[in-house]
Amino acid sequence: MGDNDNSTQSSLDFCIYQVEPMTVLKSLDTIANINPIPIERLTLVEPEYQSISYLPTGQVGTIVEIYEGETPQYLVEFADLQGREYAMALLQKSEVLAIRYELSTVG
Repeated sequence: MGDNDNSTQSSLDFCIYQVEPMTVLKSLDTIANINPIPIERLTLVEPEYQSISYLPTGQVGTIVEIYEGETPQYLVEFADLQGREYAMALLQKSEVLAIRYELSTVG
């Protein structure tokens, strides 16, 4: 990997930081976690996942509850491709990236 790869990564990090605060998260929005989530912050539903030490970055989940306040928190359900829930976590906006399936413009 060359220097261009590092500058691309830095630009991407900057874009996420700049765009993310404007994103309005709603119940049932699809998100991805942008950092690993340690086991201590997870509620694991499926027994086969009890041995993990963290939920890796990039796992896709759904916001199922929003706890309003000075710093809103989002209860996120993570499920497999068959729709079986395997974990839940209470996350802050800075820990997630909204996944959009359609192009939207900020106006």
